[in-house]
Amino acid sequence: MKFELTDEQTGFGEAITALMRSNDSVAVARSWAGGEHAPGQALWTRLADLGLTALVAPEEDGGLGGTLVDLAVAFEVLGHELAVGPWIESAALVPQIEGEMITAAVPGLSSYAVDAQVARLLSGTAGAAHASIDSTRTLTEVTGADALDAAAVDRAVLACAAELVGAGERVLADSVTYVKQRKQFGREIGSYQAIKHQLADVRIALDFARPLVFGAALGEVPVSAAKVYAADAAYLAARTGLQVHGAIGYTAEFDLSLWLNRIRALVTAWGTPAYHRGRVLEHVTGTVA
Repeated sequence: MKFELTDEQTGFGEAITALMRSNDSVAVARSWAGGEHAPGQALWTRLADLGLTALVAPEEDGGLGGTLVDLAVAFEVLGHELAVGPWIESAALVPQIEGEMITAAVPGLSSYAVDAQVARLLSGTAGAAHASIDSTRTLTEVTGADALDAAAVDRAVLACAAELVGAGERVLADSVTYVKQRKQFGREIGSYQAIKHQLADVRIALDFARPLVFGAALGEVPVSAAKVYAADAAYLAARTGLQVHGAIGYTAEFDLSLWLNRIRALVTAWGTPAYHRGRVLEHVTGTVA
C-alpha cells in the first residue's frame, strides 16, 4: 500500500516549521537551557494557538480531532526544530484545548517528570530535580504518580519516535552541509567515499524508521517497533554527525550539540530500547494481546 501525507498534513507541518524558525527556536532552546523560560513559553503559546496541544483532542471536547498521523507529522517537526517544553506530555499523553504545559511521571517507565519547574504535574508529588544529558530539559523525581491509560502512553511513545526521526533528519542535513564545506588535503571531506558511506547509512536508517512511525500511527505496526527503529536511526545520525564534524561537534557553542544531546535523552525516554524490544518480542510471539 502506498502511503502519502495529505496536503493538509503537509501544510500543517510546514506551518509549524515556519513558526518555529521565525521565532528562532534554537535561540529559544539555549535560553531555556540557561533557565530563562519566557521565550520558550511565548513560543509554546504560539504553537498552542496553532492547535498543537489540541491536535488529537476529540472534537466534542473542543479539540481538533486529528489523527495519530497528524500527531506524528507535528512531532517530527518539533524534533527537527528543537522544540522545548513538555510537548509529548501536553499534546500526546494528555492532549487538551487549554494549551497548558503538563508533565507527568510514567509508572512502569519512568519516575521522573520533565520540566516540572514550569509545568503542572499531572499526579503525584514532586521531589528532587536533576539535570538531564539534554541541557534543555530538567528531570524531577515524582512519587505516588497515578497509572496512565495504555493508549495514552502509546501516543506518547509514538510522539517520541516521531521526534527522534525529526532530530535525526536535522543532524543528517546539517552533517551533509558541513562535509560539503569542510576541506582537508585540498578536498571537501564529503567527497571521500568513507564519509559518503557513513551518511548514506544514516539516510537508509531514517528512511526505514519513518514508515514504521507512520505505520504505528495507522495501527499497522507495534508502536514499540517504531520507537526502537527511530531511536536506532537517530542515534546513528548523532554518532555519525559527531564523527564527521570532528572535535567541533563536542562544543556546547555549536548547535549540533543541542540535537546530539536531545537524541541521547529521547533514546531512553518513554521506555528504553530494551523495554520496547521486549514488547515487540511479546507481540510477535503472541504473549500479549
